[in-house]
Amino acid sequence: MHQFSLRVYYEDTDMAGIVYYANYLKYIERARSDWVRSLGIDQNRLRTAQGLVFAVRKITADYLQPGHFDEPLQITTEMTKLTSARLYLQQNVYRDLDLLFQAQVILVALNAAGKPTRLPAEFSLNSFVKVTDL
Repeated sequence: MHQFSLRVYYEDTDMAGIVYYANYLKYIERARSDWVRSLGIDQNRLRTAQGLVFAVRKITADYLQPGHFDEPLQITTEMTKLTSARLYLQQNVYRDLDLLFQAQVILVALNAAGKPTRLPAEFSLNSFVKVTDL
């Protein structure tokens, strides 16, 4: 399981001083990008060399508790399933041990024309799992 930390800034909050709901999607995007990078996958090279990019196909989100200005948050990312063309992820946002937000995310691979495509053959479950995750 990958962990990513960030702090809530004033710009992240709404008039009530809580994290604006759309910012949770930004937070989990940052965590996903960091997860992919931590696995040694260079998304720029993948796009340039193979015309392949990852795109969000679907997100199911649950907002459970509010986050507030200046709080440190931790985002976990875990792959729950991998098919030839899709990655299924569970992403959670915590404040200490309190679960604030959770999302089930489906990523797909798109070719240079923006059409769904299969993941390259060199991508396997092992591509997306670090030894420390086992």
